[in-house]
Amino acid sequence: MMQDVKINPYQFLVLVILFTIGTSILTVPSALATGAKQDAWIAAIIGTGIGLLVVWLFITIAQWFPQLTYVQIIEKLFGRWIGKAFAAFFVFISFLYASELLYYFGLFLNIHMMPNTPMVVLNILMAGIVVMGVRLGLETFARTAEILIVVFFVFFFILVVCLSPEMKFENIQPVYEMGTKKIIQSSFFYVIVSSVNSVVLLMIFPSFVNKMKQGKKTFLIGNLIGGIVIIFITFLSVTVLGIDKTAGEIYPSYELTKKINIGNFIQRIEGLMASLWVITLYFKTTLYFYASVLGMAQILNLKDYRPLTLPLGMIAVVLSLVVYPNIIYQKQFDDTTGNSLTLSIGFLLPLLLVIVYAIRKRLKKNEIEI
Repeated sequence: MMQDVKINPYQFLVLVILFTIGTSILTVPSALATGAKQDAWIAAIIGTGIGLLVVWLFITIAQWFPQLTYVQIIEKLFGRWIGKAFAAFFVFISFLYASELLYYFGLFLNIHMMPNTPMVVLNILMAGIVVMGVRLGLETFARTAEILIVVFFVFFFILVVCLSPEMKFENIQPVYEMGTKKIIQSSFFYVIVSSVNSVVLLMIFPSFVNKMKQGKKTFLIGNLIGGIVIIFITFLSVTVLGIDKTAGEIYPSYELTKKINIGNFIQRIEGLMASLWVITLYFKTTLYFYASVLGMAQILNLKDYRPLTLPLGMIAVVLSLVVYPNIIYQKQFDDTTGNSLTLSIGFLLPLLLVIVYAIRKRLKKNEIEI
């Protein structure tokens, strides 16, 4: 099913980078500063390290059945009915997160850019582009990512250069004051958001990547590059804004850009940060939506996933408007239920797959010996 679609390792690398950065670029600095205070940037470094181990677990699972997607691997190892139940759970969570990201998009633009535009209009616009991307197929949005990643890093570089004069290193002193335990606890949130979620990429890797060996490296390198971007943003947020402002803001990295003032000439370039975020958010949403649509088509044994894109896109818009009644509920949900759901599909389920695979291998070996 759709197995003739292939992307090269570089395109996969770009998708991994954009997925890893995703929403983290706006929300992670605040979450890390709340827990680890001035050591938030250290928590980001540790989180990136732990995240690479999680990605290595995903690569290990992917290597067993290089021709199958995550949904197909689940069905193969757990059997038809239990496999379908687990796969359906994975697809549902991916779809829920695609809707959640539409909510983030609408809310952000509503608060900061277009306060008079109804959120439903913004969500429909974003959902329209996401559905279009998924309908055109993996190769098309992978090529788009290749172009937009250049735009992303040019903007990001401008941002770092413009903010460097505003840094106050006393904001991160005393270094390591919070202690190892507190820093590692804070870094777990970041691991969940950036690496555990990457389980969704097993719907693409390795079945749709044309060079498996290079694909393995690019999965790890992409996660690392994404992590480095988040470390930079977190470090800038703490050194420029200070701990209290970073922890108190919903989107501290957006507030950062308001601080840029070079010779009273280059000012108010928040649009730059917004465009960075819209690029990464778009690809993260598209990958979630692609995983859920393709996964559902595979569970239902359909030949093509495209007929599902439009109806599911409409449901995603409706869900994005009702999923959170308000921003306080959203924050609470993300910190509790959201984290549990992510861990269940991105950590517990892969571990369960490892155990089942080991047992099956052992039984097969015993059968051969008998």
